[in-house]
Amino acid sequence: IGRHGTSRVAKAVLISSIPPLMLKTPANPAGLPMEIFDGLRANVQADRSQFFTDLSAPFYGANRPGNKVSDGLRHSFWLQGMLCGYPAAYYCIKAFSESDCTEDLKKFDVPTLILHGDDDQIVPIDDSAHLSVKLIQGAQLKVIPGAPHGMCSTRKDEINADLLAFFRQSASKAA
Repeated sequence: IGRHGTSRVAKAVLISSIPPLMLKTPANPAGLPMEIFDGLRANVQADRSQFFTDLSAPFYGANRPGNKVSDGLRHSFWLQGMLCGYPAAYYCIKAFSESDCTEDLKKFDVPTLILHGDDDQIVPIDDSAHLSVKLIQGAQLKVIPGAPHGMCSTRKDEINADLLAFFRQSASKAA
């Protein structure tokens, strides 16, 4: 939206998204320090397979008491990670950590729903959704209690119901 406008966009949804900026900078003092992302890159370089195995636990909240995350879902995550090449895995970390989407978010001029779990260990809600909703005029924030970053898999029925309600709401207002 920020780069190409909204002439062909009716509505937008951000789910567990990184904006506005993950990295700690003078303009974003609450962000995560570069050392965190350097550590992720080092782990990808050292053993990409183990990196994706380990990352699947916090991604889906499998490291939380009482979780019901299947081994199959975690294996699927590992497989998806392994399907990308080393350079893509490595440079993806730069893209999601250092991309500043602040100005892009300010350009949103369509109904926008932001869905984020309050137990997202990958993209902390305070560094993303709570900031994004302030930048996108008229955006709605729906916090999913206890949901992890991978909530589209672990809480798919709830997420799909929220999406359907938002699309119906927007369509009825436009009519």
